[in-house]
Amino acid sequence: MSDTNQQLADFIWSVADLLRGDYKRSEYAKVILPLTVLRRLDCVLEEKGTRQAVRDRAESYAGERPHALLRAVAELPFYNVSKQDFKTVGGDDKNVYTNLKDFIRGFSPEATEIIDRYDFHIQIERLNDAGLLYQVVKKFSDIDLSPRRVSNHDMGYVFEELIRKFADASNETAGEHFTPREVVKLMVELLLGPDDEAFLRPGQVIDILDPACGTGGMLAAAEEHIKQLNPDTRVNLYGQEINAESYAICRSDMLLKGHAAENIRFGNSFTRDWHEGATFTYMLANPPFGVEWKKSEKAVKEEHEKDGYAGRFGAGLPRINDGSFLFLQHMLHKMKPLSKNEKGELTGGSRIAIVFNGSPLFTGGAGSGESEIRRWILEQDWLEAIVGLPDQLFYNTGISTYFWILSNRKPKQRKGKVILLDARSEWVKRRKSLGEKRKEISEEQIRRICAMYRDAEQIAADENHPDHAKIKILRNEAYGYQRITVDRPLRLRFEVTEDTLAQLAESAALGKVLGDKTTDPDELAKRQREFAEALKPLIGQGWQTKAEAWDALHEAVNAAGLLWPSSAAFQKALRDAVGVRDPKGEVQYVKGKQPEHDPELRDAENVPLGQDIDDYLEADVKPYVEDAWIAEIKNPKTKTTERRKLGYEIPFTRHFYVYEPPRPIAKIDAELKSLEVEIQALLGEVTK
Repeated sequence: MSDTNQQLADFIWSVADLLRGDYKRSEYAKVILPLTVLRRLDCVLEEKGTRQAVRDRAESYAGERPHALLRAVAELPFYNVSKQDFKTVGGDDKNVYTNLKDFIRGFSPEATEIIDRYDFHIQIERLNDAGLLYQVVKKFSDIDLSPRRVSNHDMGYVFEELIRKFADASNETAGEHFTPREVVKLMVELLLGPDDEAFLRPGQVIDILDPACGTGGMLAAAEEHIKQLNPDTRVNLYGQEINAESYAICRSDMLLKGHAAENIRFGNSFTRDWHEGATFTYMLANPPFGVEWKKSEKAVKEEHEKDGYAGRFGAGLPRINDGSFLFLQHMLHKMKPLSKNEKGELTGGSRIAIVFNGSPLFTGGAGSGESEIRRWILEQDWLEAIVGLPDQLFYNTGISTYFWILSNRKPKQRKGKVILLDARSEWVKRRKSLGEKRKEISEEQIRRICAMYRDAEQIAADENHPDHAKIKILRNEAYGYQRITVDRPLRLRFEVTEDTLAQLAESAALGKVLGDKTTDPDELAKRQREFAEALKPLIGQGWQTKAEAWDALHEAVNAAGLLWPSSAAFQKALRDAVGVRDPKGEVQYVKGKQPEHDPELRDAENVPLGQDIDDYLEADVKPYVEDAWIAEIKNPKTKTTERRKLGYEIPFTRHFYVYEPPRPIAKIDAELKSLEVEIQALLGEVTK
């Protein structure tokens, strides 16, 4: 943000001084944001100079006024028929309440819908009751927000700076803040840069969607990129936003720029897709990080189960505490299909850029919702690249973030592959921190990252290139794996101890064998104690096989005049009590044939996609545990027995890991001795 814009934002923020005491800090935005929008609209009307012509034309109609005609007279996408403006409202302290309401009522429906979203009428009443209405309006009437003073681009900076301040004041959750402008610029360059030559062609119409558009900064930056290359290109901007204030700012920005403001819709993208059925050439978004989607759970699950892949969420559902992958599936559903023109060339298709934290790269094991979504994306060959960004880039969180670039029209040399670009070291330190933002990406670094992305194949192939270590290109299959469960047999020896008898006396499983639901609890407890007492002569004895143990136990029970139950439940309860795990013990079998697995020794292995799992077992497992086998487990969804599960993850950090050897012991010892001397010196100062 320029110094001029920063001063303007600070001036608007100074209105908060008037509100202090009557408003909480978290409530300042309810007054300042709608008044900023109103003043901006008023300044645009004043600069255009058509206000009086609109009033005159409106008065010529006794009945309903024709909105289209009045917009034409205004030469703007909105108008105001009131005789009031900020000068008259702010210049009459006695009638400020009446005049302000008349001024707001005079706006055309396009502007009124935006103002209503703030529920500003409630604040007018509250300010008036507190005796603050005139002072606040007067403050705003002194601000020049005309386009000649503040461009639409700069106005976006002002709004976002205000929102950042309000968010800090109210301690909003991390996922709800806007994206720093240099991050937006890099994202737009990576998304649109590969198509720069295509933008030069005449007569193009380009549709761009941001399903979590906030104040519209990303949409504005995307349009600016295209217009700089070809001012005649028609760019249609679409968005949806769940935060009422951000939505109102975005929609007013679209209105002022002459875009179809109705393309910006209010609401939750998961529960109500306001752009249903539409497809877009480009899409970009910075959805909230790690925000749960519990409020949308019912609608999302219904669409997932009912529509499958015909809907938006067919690939799978992520865990409830992070809806990032729902946004991405929503966007993928809106890609333009590919088709061939008369020359046989492929046309259509879409490109997508989205900001994620690290979680979508690897969260969720094989068969989980996240893994299935990654699998679907990679099997469709839509993932073009992942760009790792520096940490501490955002105002509200210091975590590492990543750009995912996706497309259903990847260039030939990138089909079947994914580029990993490590840009985590591309940053400069800010002179002054803003919240958690201590780093930023310079213009030069943006150009450098884009150049690495453009030339990724050449850099990856040239080991002598200075950026070779920052590029990895792997085939889609490299991110897949087969998850197998490796079992080992349960091996036991058998012994009777004091603990064994205590366990039998309290065993619920044995209790079910020795009695039933009608048995008196005291009688049941007595039977269990008697059974345990019968084995007391065997305390301290042990056996290597189950057969030997059972002979001795059976004999002891018979000697005590008790019955030896023959049920499987009894056999298991007794074995759980007297059996002791022993690596050299006897293997236990299920129904006398299949070795019984030991739950404590059960392990899992990830086998590379394409490798035979039995070959992997022989080569990588059995040399260390020769009695291991691959478990067959029933899939609760398909009800079929499986020996493996397919999984996909993208271990970005692992691919760029560089081993750093530990420091020499001698150096560490020297540092410790130096610190000891320093501590002793400080203690000596204290005791003087």
